[in-house]
Amino acid sequence: MSEDPQDDDATGWTKQGFDRLLSVHRPVVLAHLRSIRKRNPTASPDEVVRMLEKRYVAAVTAGGAATGAAAVIPGVGTVAAIAISGAETAGFLEASALFAQSVAEVHGLSTADPERASTLVMALMLGPAGANLVQQFAGEVTGTGKPRSAYWGELVTKRLPSTVLKSLTDRVRKSFVRRFATRQGASIVGRAVPFGIGAVVGGAGNRIAGRRVVSATRDAFGPAPTSFPHEIRLPDPPRAIAG
Repeated sequence: MSEDPQDDDATGWTKQGFDRLLSVHRPVVLAHLRSIRKRNPTASPDEVVRMLEKRYVAAVTAGGAATGAAAVIPGVGTVAAIAISGAETAGFLEASALFAQSVAEVHGLSTADPERASTLVMALMLGPAGANLVQQFAGEVTGTGKPRSAYWGELVTKRLPSTVLKSLTDRVRKSFVRRFATRQGASIVGRAVPFGIGAVVGGAGNRIAGRRVVSATRDAFGPAPTSFPHEIRLPDPPRAIAG
């Protein structure tokens, strides 16, 4: 049992709340990627990843700014603004999950397992600390002191045995809860500041956080593949019938 009751409460709340936000059902992820591909049929895997990055950063930036702007709306007090900001935080987590899982699928790494998916998203949002956690754990499991794979995203989504995944998830979750709660707590208060200042704080803070996730994703997966996995390939155009 944890020595700090708050740790137990945080962990319990995370398992019930965060885990639902940190993994997106795979059919939703694949449908998202197919829709992008249909609108951009000639785009390469690398170009699709760049589109995902731009959309993600733009979405979380807009969400943070809109929430901060709510503080200047007549009739919306600071307490209500903080409540709105909490809902926006959930949106940030969901957007991060969709982005991370979409990039993984472009790299041919399935995100069908909710535990692997949520562990991946938490590690990505931790940045270098998350990467170090995964690589250190993989070294302990293999006994080599360092993982065999150059890109740790594959370790989480595929290479680590399911029998040891829960131990990694527990480590990552514990670190994530502490860091995310601290960062988001300050950000939520900042977004609730009136007179338009909250909009600046919210938008800028989310943009910085989003870019960190993008950078972590690049480190986790490396360069995009040269071709798409079959799950998101577009159907071949119908052949013309010779007259």
